[in-house]
Amino acid sequence: MWSPESLVIIAAAFLLAGGVKGVVGLGLPTISLALLTAAFGLKEGMALMLIPSLVTNAWQGSVGGAFLPILRRLWLMLLIVCVGVWIGVGILAKSDALLLSGLLGAVLCLYSLVSLAALQIPPPGAHERWLSPVIGLINGFLTGLTGSFVVPGTLYLQALGLNRDTLIQAMGVLYTVSTLALGVALAENRLLPAALGAVSAVAVLPALIGMVVGQRIRRSLSEAVFRKVFFGALLVLGVYIVGRAFL
Repeated sequence: MWSPESLVIIAAAFLLAGGVKGVVGLGLPTISLALLTAAFGLKEGMALMLIPSLVTNAWQGSVGGAFLPILRRLWLMLLIVCVGVWIGVGILAKSDALLLSGLLGAVLCLYSLVSLAALQIPPPGAHERWLSPVIGLINGFLTGLTGSFVVPGTLYLQALGLNRDTLIQAMGVLYTVSTLALGVALAENRLLPAALGAVSAVAVLPALIGMVVGQRIRRSLSEAVFRKVFFGALLVLGVYIVGRAFL
């Protein structure tokens, strides 16, 4: 991972992923994991994206003024996410990573298609009390298997009717908890070598640079147009990962 070629690929992946997050407020773990999986493999990609994901999502989760209300409403979901991550990583450690990378590609395709179609999940209403932990378990399990935090947790948060700032902060809290749980589970299953951890720490710099650049681009670019380009590109990348795994 310390070869010049690998470092260039990693830096470029996090510059791009950070830029996307700067423009639309999400996508750094998703984009970086997809690119790193295509370049190095799923297990290596999951380890590499950990620290940049943790730093940027902790930043996002701490801003917005609704941290305590989010915890009061979603604490059980967040707790069950950790359980799901632990189970998922346990299976990952004993499974064919190529096949699971195909699952990651399928998750990315699903997320992209739902986002491009602007589909809205109905609000849970009176079912929220029991549905939140179920969603947390599924989301955590898929996170442990694939390293992707987005399905179905992000779609569920969007269905809760939170205002924009609270929604962005809630996604940051969910992704931060998921990243911490994933890091602990990977380390316990010996899937987080020290060398990859060191490279992940170094990757924080290009991720932050990308975020700053993306925030400046946001001022002159239509977010709606960029989201279409973003999810379209993510769909293509997901199809590529699925094809590489199964064809």
